[in-house]
Amino acid sequence: MTASEGAAPQPGLALSPALSWTQAPYPVLVVDTGGGIVRANPAAAALFSDASCGAWLDDVAPSWLADAHRRIVSQGHGAVARSVRGRHRDLTLEAHPTPGADGAVVWWLVDDTERLTAESALRSEQERTAFLSEASTRLLASLNVQRCMEVTVALAAERLADAALIVTPPTGRRHAFASSVDGGTVAHGFARLDPSSVPGLSEALQGFPPVPSRWIDPATLPDWAVPEGFEGPVGSVVVSPLPGHGVPAGALVLLRRGDRTAFDASEEVFARLFAARAGAALSAARLYTEQADITATLMADLLPPVLHHVHGVEFAGGYRASRETDRVGGDFYDVHPGADPSRETLAVLGDVCGKGLDAAVLTGKIRNTLQALLPMADDHQNMLRLLNGALLNSHHTRFATLVLASVVRRGGRVGLRLTSAGHPPPLIVRHNGTVEQADTHGTLIGALSEVRADTAHIDLAPGETCLLFTDGITEARGGPLGDVIFGEARLRTALADCAGMPAEAVVERIQMLAGEWVGGNRHDDMALVAITAPPNAHLTAVDGHTAGRYTA
Repeated sequence: MTASEGAAPQPGLALSPALSWTQAPYPVLVVDTGGGIVRANPAAAALFSDASCGAWLDDVAPSWLADAHRRIVSQGHGAVARSVRGRHRDLTLEAHPTPGADGAVVWWLVDDTERLTAESALRSEQERTAFLSEASTRLLASLNVQRCMEVTVALAAERLADAALIVTPPTGRRHAFASSVDGGTVAHGFARLDPSSVPGLSEALQGFPPVPSRWIDPATLPDWAVPEGFEGPVGSVVVSPLPGHGVPAGALVLLRRGDRTAFDASEEVFARLFAARAGAALSAARLYTEQADITATLMADLLPPVLHHVHGVEFAGGYRASRETDRVGGDFYDVHPGADPSRETLAVLGDVCGKGLDAAVLTGKIRNTLQALLPMADDHQNMLRLLNGALLNSHHTRFATLVLASVVRRGGRVGLRLTSAGHPPPLIVRHNGTVEQADTHGTLIGALSEVRADTAHIDLAPGETCLLFTDGITEARGGPLGDVIFGEARLRTALADCAGMPAEAVVERIQMLAGEWVGGNRHDDMALVAITAPPNAHLTAVDGHTAGRYTA
């Protein structure tokens, strides 16, 4: 029904054909209070094919526009007219009403399709950028390979697909894998797989570009490629490589259910961007793990040994690196037991010039060289001469000081031969608390062509201790202002209080006092070795019948 067949549109809005709004590039409709179209410019006629004077708005325009017009008319004159938005064919239109004096409404229509499309694309990119930022943060939060795999599949299954699967390059004939459904619990596995059964997976594991998802038939996926707990048929699949540092870190498989929209080109590109970040994090974690394993293997030979009783003599050692983050440094000690109780045990304590890893490397070389020179342990001078030559002929420019102690138990006493090569002489604490310094001096190792050293012969009675130490103990700075050295006098006083203590207790006591003195200040490496003649204690009865007690 047209406006002429029913209630005619109100003619009260007399508009001249020459009005400029008729030439506006935007569609304009003038609609009276009854819903009849009074005027439509050419742009409106092009948008709504039946829009002309006398037609009804309900017949030519979308329902959302007709409903908005009725609401404005019902609100009456003076009401605030609000813009509305809706769809017409493939367009998104924004309609802006302007009420007229006679009740008619002028509708200005603006095509918002491109702007809304651009805004939607911008929001999508912002969300994707935020997701990639979050993913990078979470992936780089750990250098654990398994944790990186867990984070990758959980994020992918939660934000990119319905399920995600990571397959790593083979180790031998088996592949490690991890999977998650809807971002839930991550399942790990290690099994023999056939990557060629999933189109593009073999290529992805070799680092080749991914194949388009439309080339992959979801119905051909093997059972192992569909994570347990995935409900419904697989609708679409994306396989993307996980690029690493020089070698591929694996491949990422994304699955969507059949009732969801398949992956489009932009989503495949976004999946590759995510996979690039995940691959970098996974590769870094794997590289760190490999280096940590190598470091641990090499470090095992550099760490100070655990000391114990050897042929009836107590040995105890203590070590503290100059930095809390270091496990080894320039100080070292070793104990090489004699072949039998009648043979001397060789104890070595030394200090390499410098700190950190470089000093630790030279420390390892000195320890290995001394190990090779053990058959000459009866002659300290010869050992030092050969060690000095080995250091002079190496590429290292550092030098070292050390002290050799050959130890053997003879009955209830312990005999020592002590030789210092540029090192602080050992201290001996007698059973009565008297502290003596061993009479041994010599030149340092690795600096001069010739080495000279004096050897001191010491006997330890039961309960007496010989302490070998590095200058990290005596030169440790601390005190109230942090600038006073611990000094040999404090060390002698502390050692005097250790008279009669077991070797381990002596080391713990000296370490504790030196550590308290230093506090949080910087310090050099500290190393100690205590050699103690065990007390000849035996159980005797009191009054011949009461409980016994230990006596010397």
